[in-house]
Amino acid sequence: MVAGCSDQQAGGGKDGSAPGGSEAKDVHATGFPIVKEPLKLTFFAGKADSAPANWNDVEIWKEYAKMTGITIDWRLTPSSDPAALAQKRNVILAGGDLPDAFHTARFSSTDIANYGDQGLLIPLNGLIDKYAPNVKKLLDSNPEVKKGLTMPDGNIYSLPTFYDPSFRSVVIGSEFWINKKFLDALGMKEPTTTEEYYQYLKAVKTQDPNKNGKNDEIPFAASGVLGGIGIVDQLKGAWGLGNRGNTHSRVDVDPKTNKLRFEPADPGYKEPLEYLNRLYKEDLFIPDIMTIKGPEMLAKGKEGLYGSFIHINESASFGTQTGGYVGLTALKGPHGDQVFSRARSPLIDIGAFAITNKNKHPEATMRWVDYFYSEEGSKMFFMGIKDKSYVVKPDGTLDYSDEIKKDKEAQKKYVTFAGGFYPAMLTKNTYFGGESYPENLEAVKKIEPYYPKEVWPAFTYTQEELTRFTPLSNDINKYVDEMTVKFIMGNAPFSEWDNYIATLKKMGLEDYMKIYTAAYERYSKK
Repeated sequence: MVAGCSDQQAGGGKDGSAPGGSEAKDVHATGFPIVKEPLKLTFFAGKADSAPANWNDVEIWKEYAKMTGITIDWRLTPSSDPAALAQKRNVILAGGDLPDAFHTARFSSTDIANYGDQGLLIPLNGLIDKYAPNVKKLLDSNPEVKKGLTMPDGNIYSLPTFYDPSFRSVVIGSEFWINKKFLDALGMKEPTTTEEYYQYLKAVKTQDPNKNGKNDEIPFAASGVLGGIGIVDQLKGAWGLGNRGNTHSRVDVDPKTNKLRFEPADPGYKEPLEYLNRLYKEDLFIPDIMTIKGPEMLAKGKEGLYGSFIHINESASFGTQTGGYVGLTALKGPHGDQVFSRARSPLIDIGAFAITNKNKHPEATMRWVDYFYSEEGSKMFFMGIKDKSYVVKPDGTLDYSDEIKKDKEAQKKYVTFAGGFYPAMLTKNTYFGGESYPENLEAVKKIEPYYPKEVWPAFTYTQEELTRFTPLSNDINKYVDEMTVKFIMGNAPFSEWDNYIATLKKMGLEDYMKIYTAAYERYSKK
């Protein structure tokens, strides 16, 4: 690579062709080290509160620098407030003092399309073909992921957070749990329908299943996005909604017309809200479910009072191991519908990694990140350093070292994945978080028969579409959020349903769905 080459030469053609049209002279095509001479790159990264404070001191990055010949200067920005992270990222992009790449930066598909169109982020198509065999294999094996990453101009400008689709417990994330001890005490079987679940919640509330003589049981608990509104996503499949998964949490396909439908405007959406309103009125939810924060909900869970809850699992959520909770199946609704509506695409985050037009070494940068989409690279990214943070057992499986088992905080010496949104492939062989626990794997078995046959990743939009679509989306979804809460809590009577639908139409729902449909049709043809 020539240090004085133009940005366009450094980043490749606008069509995503390979940079310079030939092999970079100081980059090895395969193997380690990646470069013939030591190289230093600057990466912007979003740092979660649970991640290490200084990534320059973390063991995997020091070890990977030895392997590759490439040292990263990590410039970290807190990501606990996504809006503040986006603002910091956008200021850097507007100012022109760009890093070589953005890592764990939480770019949305809108951001990627915008900054790719401006030329600030370079197209990666040619780089993937020549320098990223692991990414190429991933995209070839998962066409829906490739379609989800490809912008309307035909270019790929970013690399994703990718979860192995066969590792469904981690793709789903939080599960729906029910208290087996309460069921046994009440003489009830696991609910399989919405009506049976309602009867169970009522029994938890009124029949003292923990036998302490107090009315202290909490029938259902969740928090944050998994609280009052999130329970809609969990249960709406019992009314046939969410048949393309929850990456698109409000749009699916109407089986009667085979056209896209906006679920909150569908007549079928009213019934799950009426169901949840009944649960809310009868005090079957944790108090303040619409506003309760995660730490408070999890702390309360240690008392063993929850009849059911949505989170990772008992052990990972509460730190208790009573064995009292089991996963609940996708419930069947009053009309016979039974869909697991909270399925997600394995394309978890579209904007985990992007290379800027200031990067004079895009080939080396692509080779650097490609490793983490391999099984070996995934092992390093999530487990750290062999015989230090993890060990290989005689049967070939991995386990944490004694140091990590004694103190989970010790992980921060070795890895930086905490908080998510990273450019890497997560697999069942290299990740041992709560989603990999046996109870989660068992829970998935109950869900799998009702998993949607097709789960969409996020769609992409043209710049012209976004000018209209973004404000429509913000306004319409904000209104739906507000009204969903009001309907569930009873602050808006269901006699106002027709007015609610009329308001959505006045807000531009028809235009919104036209743009959505255009994006879907592009996705389908890719």
